[in-house]
Amino acid sequence: MPSASVGQQPRLLFVTRNFPPLTGGMERLNHQAFLALDKTFSLALCGPQGAGAFVPDSQPVREASLAPLSRFLLEFQWGSFRLAHTFRPQVVYSGSGLAAPAALMAARSVGARTVCFLHGLDIVADHPLYRRLFLPAIRRVDRILVNSRHTAGLAQAAGVAFDRIEIVNPGVELPDLSALGAARQRFRERLEVGERPLLLAAGRLTQRKGLAEFIRYALPEIRRQLPEVLLLVTGSEAMSALNHRGGVEEDICATVAEMGLTSHVRLLGSVDDSCLSDAYFAADVMVFPVLDLPGDVEGFGMVAVEAAAHGLPTVAFAVGGVPDAVAEGESGWLVPSGDYAGMVQRSLRLLESRSRHVWVERCRLHAERFTWDIFGQRLRAAVAVGL
Repeated sequence: MPSASVGQQPRLLFVTRNFPPLTGGMERLNHQAFLALDKTFSLALCGPQGAGAFVPDSQPVREASLAPLSRFLLEFQWGSFRLAHTFRPQVVYSGSGLAAPAALMAARSVGARTVCFLHGLDIVADHPLYRRLFLPAIRRVDRILVNSRHTAGLAQAAGVAFDRIEIVNPGVELPDLSALGAARQRFRERLEVGERPLLLAAGRLTQRKGLAEFIRYALPEIRRQLPEVLLLVTGSEAMSALNHRGGVEEDICATVAEMGLTSHVRLLGSVDDSCLSDAYFAADVMVFPVLDLPGDVEGFGMVAVEAAAHGLPTVAFAVGGVPDAVAEGESGWLVPSGDYAGMVQRSLRLLESRSRHVWVERCRLHAERFTWDIFGQRLRAAVAVGL
């Protein structure tokens, strides 16, 4: 294994497809991981086209075209290999399972250790080629970091040894809670919703988020008991490299029309971080009706922690890694998978009491366990094992 000179930082090659300028939870996590590791490692990056704009000019970068996927994988594999030979890292860090083969080949060519961060879908993705080529590479990585207890169990079931797995929950930024009142008023005035009871669903529009099913099986009863209720949906449809099912937004709109709920659901599309923060402050309840789908999984549930950081409680199905993100009775409520009656009951209890002020402090205490500083400390310790 290459060794750093005395007094020099050890070198780490960070390889990932999920990195800015792409947007999403995995991209934000990988960017935060890069910033955290930069505190103790000398870094180089192999990432998507445009990634170099998000790292210091002094750090070596190789970029790969995003489309088509086959071209990305070829450029990414070669770029990681070449960068390993010029940078000579002690560690090659893979930001997801998709980058594991490139990380493994690059690391072995220079005698470096490998670390891979898995997100859930990395393990259960049912694409035949992925399962044949990428899962074996994941099993050969020296150290596996996972985002939740559920993902740890999936990794073990896939053949990763228990002693090579460590849980490192993603982090969250903590907004200034003194801004709650002004942000709430600003957002509600902009949308002209007055004091209507607001449900919020945030995140990418994917099938496993279960929004069409929530609108069909839960929202009508909530509307019956609270006729002014409004469900706000932020986020746009996005397809990952491992999941190509589209038409989710179309399904949601069709369900809204079929159920006669056009005045009770509003899709806001993609919003910037400032607008999303205002939405968290303005809402009364966050709903997270994730489905338990074969070949797909919610690895953690970052939006529930983001909601808690804004003092907003979440009602969620206890699916995948969501129980790691929602603390029962502290940051909201967990409901058994598919129990829409239970989700209605919990949501109504929060909406009818309009007890947001009661939840602010307890939600915030929960979110404080997941700051990016804590994430960074745990990540650096986990990656340094064996150096």
